[in-house]
Amino acid sequence: MAAEAEQQEMLIVTGMSGAGRTTVANALEDLGWYVVDNLPPQMLRPLVELVERAGASLPRIAAVVDVRGGDFFSELRDIIQALRTGLNVRVVFLDATDAVLVRRFESVRRPHPLQGNGTLLDGIGAERARLAELREASDIVIDTSDLNIHQLATLITETFAEEGHAGLRITMLSFGFKYGLPADADLVADCRFLPNPFWVPELRHLTGEDPSVSDFVLQQPGAHEFIDAYATALEPVLAGYQRENKRHATIAIGCTGGKHRSVAIVRELAERLERLPGVVVNVKDRDMGRE
Repeated sequence: MAAEAEQQEMLIVTGMSGAGRTTVANALEDLGWYVVDNLPPQMLRPLVELVERAGASLPRIAAVVDVRGGDFFSELRDIIQALRTGLNVRVVFLDATDAVLVRRFESVRRPHPLQGNGTLLDGIGAERARLAELREASDIVIDTSDLNIHQLATLITETFAEEGHAGLRITMLSFGFKYGLPADADLVADCRFLPNPFWVPELRHLTGEDPSVSDFVLQQPGAHEFIDAYATALEPVLAGYQRENKRHATIAIGCTGGKHRSVAIVRELAERLERLPGVVVNVKDRDMGRE
């Protein structure tokens, strides 16, 4: 158990209200961290006990803690020191200038949690005073004043992604047009320009997973030209997704019933796209099992 704990990582994400804790939590979750948001500081020790019992099944956990923890928040620094005896614990502190924080709160028309009957600046000042020691003791301090949410998410990805972690996870989805377009597709292509194996009696009962169907589809005029051209066209799109911090995308390929042509084309395209840097591809067949 001790050896497992040494390999586990825990991030405590804290800092000024309005500095980007929610954006950081979402980015960490996209990286595969188990994220607990708005955790009262009193719950950190029970959370660590859960992490230790889970062992390798929870290798990376992040707890987002904010000033709403009340008086107990002042003890957070001591709690962190105690936790570091059993886990690899790092504290990420998010900060921004007063002017930026005021602008962000005004844009969402919400009061500062410590504002009370005072002004936004009163609340921000009270929070800075309460967090001053914790900021000094943090492992990583990130000033988000000049970062938008996409830039902050990208920074978190670059800082905390595991080596070899996928920058983009693609779902290659086959489907049948007669059952409707997939609502969650980012890109849709049509392979109904290819002859349909459905009209070949010995192939009708098979699917695009079967080598005989796949060979039939890929040997048709235009099949490889389509795959080559579409894969080439997707390269700058997928690279752009990664630059813009889009971590998940669904690329749908449709034929009439979603059983033969689209299934075969999806697998061929998936093999091509898997070669791109930072891309992991998952294949899904929406309609292949339908009659």
